[in-house]
Amino acid sequence: MSSAVRRLSQYLFKRYSASAPAPPAYVAPPPSKEELNYADLSIIDLSKAKTAEGRKALAEEVVKAMGSHGFFYVINHGYTQEQTTRVFSIANLTFDDVDAEEKKVYTGQSGTVYEGYKPRQTWKIEDGVQDQIEHYNINRDVRKREHPQALRPHLKEVEAFARHNHFNVLYPILRLLALGLELPEETLVEQHKFEAVGESSVRFMKYFPRSKEEEKRTKQVWLKGHTDIGSVTILWSQPIGGLQILSPDGEWRWVRHIDNALVINAGDVLTFLCGGFYPATRHRVIQPPADQVGQPRLGVFYFSMANDAVKLIPHEESAVLKRVGIQRLCEDKDAPTMEEWRKNRTLAYGSSQLVPSEEKGVEEEVISGVVVRHYN
Repeated sequence: MSSAVRRLSQYLFKRYSASAPAPPAYVAPPPSKEELNYADLSIIDLSKAKTAEGRKALAEEVVKAMGSHGFFYVINHGYTQEQTTRVFSIANLTFDDVDAEEKKVYTGQSGTVYEGYKPRQTWKIEDGVQDQIEHYNINRDVRKREHPQALRPHLKEVEAFARHNHFNVLYPILRLLALGLELPEETLVEQHKFEAVGESSVRFMKYFPRSKEEEKRTKQVWLKGHTDIGSVTILWSQPIGGLQILSPDGEWRWVRHIDNALVINAGDVLTFLCGGFYPATRHRVIQPPADQVGQPRLGVFYFSMANDAVKLIPHEESAVLKRVGIQRLCEDKDAPTMEEWRKNRTLAYGSSQLVPSEEKGVEEEVISGVVVRHYN
């Protein structure tokens, strides 16, 4: 990230936050003090990506992180703790300061794209239990649709936040991933252009506590093990635990909170485009640790997707893939576009009938000719 881009990010934050009313302050609860089985994730210092030498070194770290866990942290990403706290306050008002009737007006109507509110009890979890997750989705073009009254004074800040995620976090990470494949730095960036038609988006998400009976019936799983639809998921770390990743040894391990850090993982699209070299990471959300049970869990995300028109075929020109081989999800002639993959996966999620896999604890469905697995 160049110093000029970083300065612009700080300027836009100060300008827009100064001209907008302060949102009701969201005070994050303290992190869990429970002794948990945490994943040992790498920490990538994005400030080192300013030079070619720094990017080369970071690319090696990212390749190692993707190969071991598929998740890593990012620090020094250009937002201060003050900015991050304000974003979480805006996210929280989207749920707490909008009444039920207005939420109905802004509930997404499309089955093939996440937009507006997704109400609680939309997705099937297990044994007749539905989710208790509410989220609000905003396309990176925040003016594409109208938004609830409480959010409107903060739209410029949300717009600046979307652009920051895309230009100052996603693009540097895509460059590191390309370098890891010995491709030109801009190879993946060109497939994820901000100005192209696509559905990269900001998501505010709130997980609400469930009844003891629901927890028992679902074995405390709030969101089944899955892989993400898109390319790179950017999660802004928050202190309420629950996120777990499936480690290579088959153990579910917790993701530890780090103040003002980002948690990064690969989605399905990277598996397509990078020939399996960066596999989509299996993760789930379960009930928070014992000392946090009963507290709502607020999340802030940026879900990146390739341009809608991109055909999801591997970069065969990669010298790395030529050496290690390509693991295709389907034949190139059958590969979906980003738009087709996004629509079909979104339409099926939480509603399709899954069938047991030969692998224990795994259920499957076929989407666009590709086997998609869900992990219990």
